[in-house]
Amino acid sequence: MTHHQTDTPQFFLTAPSPCPYLPGQMERKVFTHLVGARASALNEILTQGGFRRSQNIAYRPACETCKACVSIRVPVDRFQPGRSFRRVIEKNRDVIGMRVAPAPTSDQYSLFRAYLDARHAEGGMADMTVLDYAMMVEDTHVETMLIEYRFRGPDSAITGAGEGPLIGTALTDVLSDGLSMVYSFYEPDYIDRSLGSFMILDHIARARKMGLPYVYLGYWVAGSRKMAYKARFRPQEHLGAQGWEPAK
Repeated sequence: MTHHQTDTPQFFLTAPSPCPYLPGQMERKVFTHLVGARASALNEILTQGGFRRSQNIAYRPACETCKACVSIRVPVDRFQPGRSFRRVIEKNRDVIGMRVAPAPTSDQYSLFRAYLDARHAEGGMADMTVLDYAMMVEDTHVETMLIEYRFRGPDSAITGAGEGPLIGTALTDVLSDGLSMVYSFYEPDYIDRSLGSFMILDHIARARKMGLPYVYLGYWVAGSRKMAYKARFRPQEHLGAQGWEPAK
């Protein structure tokens, strides 16, 4: 059995592999394991330093010839939705998100598979099985949660829960200074609802209610169509050599 040191984390470097965002580029990542009693504290420090979490691993790009990946976060108190985002909110007035324990369900996996097949059929997660999905949700030592999105029902005002089929899910870490969106997916047939943007807007609203200053959105890559939507959430801060700074 392999034992990982929890008091002093060890960092490792991956071998070069094709970049999933920029054609012709090679990527490398530096990573460490998030295990033990100090996993949550380490996850917070690393997230604030530009790392992302996948199961019990925290990683960030360490590419030798490219610095295109930029960590971004939205300052909650300064964010005000513009006209296009207000339309997204209005279109989804009949949708409600409910926080649930980080436990996988068959409904989640069915939606996850439909999302991958429609949006990322050639991506690195395309072959994930139900066991892989369960590990993505459960294999963690940090404070995390799931937000399930369903349509509002007659009793939603009382129960706080939606009804009917699951149309969106977000796996989100809870930090002392914000919410970090680890992975989200949604019903691909509802393209006109912009559910991906709606879930980010909902997380900004949740962070505001929780008194948390930031929503961490991971990496933005200039020139990548897959990442273009993140640039629309302004104002936002980018992590640079001098720390977090307002994006220009």
